[in-house]
Amino acid sequence: MINFSVFSELVMLSMEDICRDIFHEHADSIKTKKEKIVVKNLVIIFNATLKLSNMKGFQAMSVRDLSRETGLSMGALYSYFKGKEELLDMIQNQGLRITSRILNEQIENESDARNRLRAAIRTHLFLSEVLQPWFYFAYMEAKNLSKRLQKQAIESELYTEKLFIDILDEGRRRGDFKVENSILAAALIKAVLQDWYLKRWKYSRRNIAVDEYADYIISVIERIIIE
Repeated sequence: MINFSVFSELVMLSMEDICRDIFHEHADSIKTKKEKIVVKNLVIIFNATLKLSNMKGFQAMSVRDLSRETGLSMGALYSYFKGKEELLDMIQNQGLRITSRILNEQIENESDARNRLRAAIRTHLFLSEVLQPWFYFAYMEAKNLSKRLQKQAIESELYTEKLFIDILDEGRRRGDFKVENSILAAALIKAVLQDWYLKRWKYSRRNIAVDEYADYIISVIERIIIE
């Protein structure tokens, strides 16, 4: 079974890759056209946005705050996005696409329900470790989003739960799992996955690595659903 170190190398997930995708998607609205410069500055902008938002909240963060944190002028910042709503949209949409794409890729590599469940749990945890500031931001800022982005956040939450529901139902049909209520079981799995990135400090203080957490969660879930 894949570990976090191997996962990181295989996925090769970096802020540069994310920002390059954003540049191509928003090439018409981003005024700067040199990809190398855009990618470099988007990395700086997104890292600073996540840092400030996780410190004081996205709504309380101003573009002037972002200018001071990034070292970019307000004029330069507005050449990448028209306002905070568009910046938020960029961060939210790209994070959602990355998590769904990689989750599906890793799950599809497995043929039976038990290994698919293991892959889904590990991949979600590993993604939240690589993208911890984004996961924390997405969860904490959900209540402050516009109705459109709130709907996206809810759909994302339900999407990942649906992945677990489908795997649990598949395992039950094949006789691999004993699950009385796959919806509640999936919600339970999602809750313990969220605890990892929402209370990361707790596990860091106790020197618990993400691989150890993944192994333990999988063992507990399997004791519940496997006869």
